[in-house]
Amino acid sequence: MDGTASSGAHGFLAATLPVLALAVGSVRAVGDAVARATGAAPSAPPDPERVAAAFTSDRLLRVDGAPVDGFAPMSGFFRASDGWVRTHANYPHHRERLLHLLGLPDDAARDALIDRVGRWSAQDVEVAAGDAGAVAARVRTEAEWGACAGRGAGSAVPVRTEVRDDVGPGRALGRGPRPLAGVRVLDLTRVIAGPVATRTLALLGADVLRVDPRGLPEIGWQHLDSGQGKRSTLLDLRDAGDLARAQELLDGADVLVTGYRPGAVEALGLRLPDGAVRARVAAWDDGPWSGRRGFDSIVQAASGIALVEGSRDGTAGPPADAAPDGVSPGALPAQALDHATGYLVAAAVVDALADRAADGHGRDVDGVLARTATALLAAPGRDPGHGAARTPGARCVVGHRVPLDGREVELVTARPAPGAIGGERVDDYPAPAHAWGSDPPRWSA
Repeated sequence: MDGTASSGAHGFLAATLPVLALAVGSVRAVGDAVARATGAAPSAPPDPERVAAAFTSDRLLRVDGAPVDGFAPMSGFFRASDGWVRTHANYPHHRERLLHLLGLPDDAARDALIDRVGRWSAQDVEVAAGDAGAVAARVRTEAEWGACAGRGAGSAVPVRTEVRDDVGPGRALGRGPRPLAGVRVLDLTRVIAGPVATRTLALLGADVLRVDPRGLPEIGWQHLDSGQGKRSTLLDLRDAGDLARAQELLDGADVLVTGYRPGAVEALGLRLPDGAVRARVAAWDDGPWSGRRGFDSIVQAASGIALVEGSRDGTAGPPADAAPDGVSPGALPAQALDHATGYLVAAAVVDALADRAADGHGRDVDGVLARTATALLAAPGRDPGHGAARTPGARCVVGHRVPLDGREVELVTARPAPGAIGGERVDDYPAPAHAWGSDPPRWSA
C-alpha cells in the first residue's frame, strides 16, 4: 500500500481507514508492472483526484444526465435482534433467495424485510443466507473477524501468483501505452473487481471479450460503468454447442479471468490451455467460506470495516474491539476493496504475461477481497476525525454518445485512473462501453 497518499490534504476518499493510500497504491502497481515488463521508466505517481474518480465511478456515472442508484432497496444494513447484518440483493435471483429464506413473498417491501430481520439473530441470518445461496453477513468487529473461521488463511497480501508446470507459447509485450496489444483475454467476470481488472487490461491494449450466460442479465448501468474497451457476448456454458464455442475462444486466449466462485467455471467443463495465465477474483479466502457468495459491501461488514467506519451518536467509529451495541455501521467512501483488488489483479497479470514470455510457464493469479480488507485494516494512518469525502471534479470524467436500446444516449464516465502508461498520457479508454451481450463470440483478430 502506498503510504504517501493521504486523504487529509484534499479530502478524496476520506475515511477512518487509509482508503486513498490503498487506491493510489493499487493503481500505481499497474504502472510499475508495465515498467517492469517493458523496461520503460516508471510512470509518475497517479493523480489522487483521478484515482478517487475511478473508485467512485458509480456515483459519477450519468446516462442522459441522470445518476444511477447503486444499491437496490433490499440491499443494505438491517438491524437484527442482537446486532446488524448487511445484505446484497441487487440481482433479482439474490433478492428472491433472501426473501424466501426469511419466509417473505417475492413482492415484499423493504419494511417487511426490516421487520423480519429484526426477529432473527445476525448469526442466524448469515448462516441461513449461506445455505440458501443468498448474500448476507453479520456485522463483526475486527476482533471477531480475526477469530472467525470464515476468515480462512487470510493475509495482508491481496493478490498471489503461483507458477504452474504446464508450458505453452509466450508473447513478448510491446512498448508505449498499449503493451498488451495482441494479447487475448477471456473475461468471465461481473460486478466490479473482475470487470475493473479486465477493463484495465483493455486499457493496456488487450483484446478483451467478456462472456456472460444468456439467462443471467447484467445490471445495465454496471456494464456501462466498467465495460470500456471490451466486447461482450452471450454463451450458455450448460449448452454443448455454446460450451464448445467457449472452449475454442479459451484455446485462443492468453489470459482467462474469472469472477465466479472457486471451481464453478471448471465444473462446466472448460479446459485451460497450457501456458495460459489464469486469474481469479473471489470474495473469500481459502477456508470454510471459500464457496460462499460475497461482494465488497458484504466483506466490509464481515471483516470489521463497517464498524470502524460506523458512528456512535454522530462521532467517529468505535475502537477495533468495541461491542456493536449503540453503534450504527458505516461504509467506505467507495467500493474500494473491489476496485483495488481489480487493479492489483491486472498488475499481477501483466507480470505473469511478462514472465511467461521468458519461460513459457502458465501462472495462476489469485485476488481476494477479504485479503484486501485485511491489508487495509492492517495499514497505518487511520484518521477517526476525517471530514466528508470530497467529490472529484469535472476534469475527471469524459462523455460519449453511445447507442443503447435502439437509441443514442449521452454517457458520462470516469476517466482511467492511470493518467499515463508507458510514459504517454492516457485520458480515455480505447472505446466507451456499448450494449451488453451485443458482440459475436469471436476474437477481434
